[in-house]
Amino acid sequence: MRNFSLIILVFLIFFSICNNTNAKGYRVNDMVEKQFVMNKKFQLNLPKGRWVVAHRDISDYYNLFSKVYSLVRLENNFAVEWIQIAEMKTIGLPEHIVNRALLTVLFANKYDGCYERPEYFVVKVYKKGSTHNCLVVDHSDVHKDLYTPDDPDVTNARLKKWIRDNNIQLPSVGLSSFHSYFSRLAGDKWYLLQYGIDPKILNAPKNKFINEETSEYHKNNISNYPEHQKIMQKWLSISAKRHIEFENIIKVKERHKLDLISLAPSSPSSIKNLSSDILDQINKLNDLYKSGVLTKDEFEKAKKKLLN
Repeated sequence: MRNFSLIILVFLIFFSICNNTNAKGYRVNDMVEKQFVMNKKFQLNLPKGRWVVAHRDISDYYNLFSKVYSLVRLENNFAVEWIQIAEMKTIGLPEHIVNRALLTVLFANKYDGCYERPEYFVVKVYKKGSTHNCLVVDHSDVHKDLYTPDDPDVTNARLKKWIRDNNIQLPSVGLSSFHSYFSRLAGDKWYLLQYGIDPKILNAPKNKFINEETSEYHKNNISNYPEHQKIMQKWLSISAKRHIEFENIIKVKERHKLDLISLAPSSPSSIKNLSSDILDQINKLNDLYKSGVLTKDEFEKAKKKLLN
């Protein structure tokens, strides 16, 4: 599920939309901490640290209004975490057209979507009529997905320019999660999120294989690499908790919610409040190390204890 921008792009092309607007909001290179406010209803709690807006795309076509932002957290100009967040309003458009567009971009897309694919680690989907609720957890070859994606129509031009202009370094392998919800009972709005990380921030072992099919994180290979398997299980738990928070933020109907408790074995309070999740705790340790409070050895021991 790396071609996140493709999903929005195909949806917009489906309606022949090419009209951009300079609506108010975050700008490229704005710094954001703690919370990203899309609007009064869609307010995303960010993992600890300073996030930079790397890309934004705001389009308006009569009643179809979409906003897409890409955020990146950097350490010494190295991308260690990234988030894409989007909202699309479909009210006022013919129902059958919206239904067909959603089906096309999420369930009949040969490159990515809310359905089982060999490279996906876990797929959880609720679908009934035009309503869907989707979580996909997987891994990726970061450079390939950005520079030579499977879909020839995807260019990632703006994001690549920002990366080049700011001399940003990228990890070879990434872990990601994709979250999507649409229902006419939710104000005819389609909400999407994608998270990605460099596995190193979870204290992951090095990868010998970068290619998606041969990667240690591929579900067909991972049982041969127990240390990588532990990292993927941690990421799966984090992703499930985030999806539960995503559902709570946008007030997903109870009957539309995914059953993720087995993937996120935590108390209800920790599920609702991610300020104490694994990534935040690691980031706090990292801050203590950078400020000199912890030595490198103390930092590594504390991080290892947390992850175990």
